[in-house]
Amino acid sequence: MATNESARPSGKEQDYSAFVGTRTVSEQQRFDADALANWLGEHVAGFAGPLTVEQFAGGQSNPTFKLVTPSRSYVMRAKPGPAAKLLPSAHAIEREYRVMDALSHTDVPVATMLALCGEEAVIGRAFYVMEHVEGRVLWDPSLPGMTPAERAAIYDEMNRVIAALHSVDANAAGLADYGKPGNYLARQIARWSKQYLASETEPIEAMHRLIEWLPAHVPPETGDYAAVVHGDYRLDNLIFHPSEPRVLAVLDWELSTLGDPIADFAYHCMAWHVDPAQFRGIAGLSWETLGIPGERRYIDRYCERTGFSIPGDWNFYLAFNMFRIAAILQGIMKRVTVGTAASAQAVDAGRRARPMAELAWSYAQKVR
Repeated sequence: MATNESARPSGKEQDYSAFVGTRTVSEQQRFDADALANWLGEHVAGFAGPLTVEQFAGGQSNPTFKLVTPSRSYVMRAKPGPAAKLLPSAHAIEREYRVMDALSHTDVPVATMLALCGEEAVIGRAFYVMEHVEGRVLWDPSLPGMTPAERAAIYDEMNRVIAALHSVDANAAGLADYGKPGNYLARQIARWSKQYLASETEPIEAMHRLIEWLPAHVPPETGDYAAVVHGDYRLDNLIFHPSEPRVLAVLDWELSTLGDPIADFAYHCMAWHVDPAQFRGIAGLSWETLGIPGERRYIDRYCERTGFSIPGDWNFYLAFNMFRIAAILQGIMKRVTVGTAASAQAVDAGRRARPMAELAWSYAQKVR
């Protein structure tokens, strides 16, 4: 599912996306390419070698590979190498495959799934293969080099796609059992609290405060409706058409499940609240001048498209999602300390756990 190389960022902006820019496969993630080629020949229609394997430069959790043959390219997502000590429930690539395959029959743009191998015997870990989607990954949410009208169109398309996702009938899509019904926020808080504590390399006071505070301030959920939630929906997890403001594929479904769509949408809206000098955000920029909608207008457009409303204090949803990101960043730092991080930028990402946690706590204190 790789992309146009011209969209590749530099410096800090390489931290997250698993689908831009390739390099030689790292020592920790190497596997038997001949064994993979033999398996692909048996399970992927039209596959013909010889096969060359490259590793995408990003991707902090599940390493992602570009599979190149003379006639076409593919993308493979895999669990980390055999030496990795995996946290419980992490790296569930089988779930990624399932949800994208199911959503291919809806209005949500996803890459075509081609084959899943749940057995470790082939290359030493489970993996799946999907089509390679050509297009643009846009890294900087301020969208430099675009006109105000072009930026407005990109943001409206992002809004349209997440609204389409949250409008999917999970039962009709065959995803009724893709997550547990009800108590999504409470379960997520418990999950990420546990994940953080399991990966803590040094105490972060704000995280411990949030672990205590969040469960006591959970707002009501959006009725009894359990949406398919992405869990990591942001600009650089989308592949846009090479020249049009149209999403061709939503990437990186590792954190997807059934849950509260408002919490998922609030994660996406964190960009309006994070400093572009430290995180990838648009806080403090002149949105009107740029052509980017203000957060209130963006929220209203989402609610118009979905029919939802915000049932609780918006600051809670922001604090929760910032807490969750801090826990994920801490997990990256833990993988750095044990030598299994899947990206060369992992150290820089892991160091951001503390400032993200402190930002989360500042928003928690705004909740009435």
